[in-house]
Amino acid sequence: MIKVGVIAEYNPFHNGHVYHLSKVKQMFPDACLILILIGNFTQRGEISVINKWDKTKIALNYGYDLVVELPFLFSCQSAGYYAKGAIDILNYLKCDYLVFGSESNDVTMLEEVVNLTDDDNYENLVKKYVDKGVNYPLACSLALKEISGITINKPNDVLALEYVRCIKKTKSKIKPISIKRTNDYHEEKINKEITSATSIRKNIENKKLIVKAMPKEVIKYLSKIDYDKYFYIIKYQIITSTNLNCYLDVDEGIENKLKKVINDAKDVNDLILKVKSKRYSYNKIQRMLLHIVCKIKKEDNDLTIKYLRVLGFSGKGKNILKEIKNEIDIPIITKYKKEYDNLFKIDFKANSVYSLLTNYDVNNEFQSSLKK
Repeated sequence: MIKVGVIAEYNPFHNGHVYHLSKVKQMFPDACLILILIGNFTQRGEISVINKWDKTKIALNYGYDLVVELPFLFSCQSAGYYAKGAIDILNYLKCDYLVFGSESNDVTMLEEVVNLTDDDNYENLVKKYVDKGVNYPLACSLALKEISGITINKPNDVLALEYVRCIKKTKSKIKPISIKRTNDYHEEKINKEITSATSIRKNIENKKLIVKAMPKEVIKYLSKIDYDKYFYIIKYQIITSTNLNCYLDVDEGIENKLKKVINDAKDVNDLILKVKSKRYSYNKIQRMLLHIVCKIKKEDNDLTIKYLRVLGFSGKGKNILKEIKNEIDIPIITKYKKEYDNLFKIDFKANSVYSLLTNYDVNNEFQSSLKK
């Protein structure tokens, strides 16, 4: 059976995702569709407006056969680490294809870029730009442009490039396939049926408006997030911590800036803007604050997939799990057991924080996989 993978946050699930999934089904009508799902916090360190179990229900209803969670340590990191975790899981599942959205819609170009950036010259250029004070993603983009004249700075292209890089690095059999992204990721107004997840989150209180851009039945799953409480937790952690530098992404003295501005900041966004600089992008700071809140230390950052956490499956998905069960050396978890405590400790901590900010019941972490 052909296995086709998709990597998604679904924050929230909208008409663009329905379009993307319909294209996948047209290309592979009889395949087993596998979703690598980002859970309750996203790659940019945002709080998901739909919890992971409800996203799993939606995914199964829309035709996925297997939903596997990307662990928190991978899901809330920069594009390279995010992609590494997802591709490693798809490799364990012996996936044949990965279908993603991208602005350029040019896999051949992405593969050429991977080859161009796979040498010391590129790394030296990246270091040169970082030393000039720019943040790492921009340094990579500038180095690539200097080498090839190609600019890759759109969010989905950046992720797509890292997927292709990880596929090459792991010598994976996965074949990458692109679907053209039809809207601007950063747009904030809803004026058509397919719009960005950003625009839906910006207008999330206006149910009459967002129903134009997402399936009506999905709206009931939207969670109200207590951003004021989140800011108070962040503020408490920064004020009371004697060593912020021990937390993941807190580097180069930025802890001093956080301590300096925290009492003047009005909310999370204001705090990020007060700390943001050429070297520290908005997204990096947002992830850093999440790591501080969840007390994720640098020593915790073991980027190895140690288990497959199955959130849901169909009959096809169940067969795939049976096929690989005896071929992989990590546990496939469909039902929580006490012996998994150590594997889940970081994810459980993060999801406990999520439960403080939404109506999510953290005891749901122990439930069995959903069945279609």
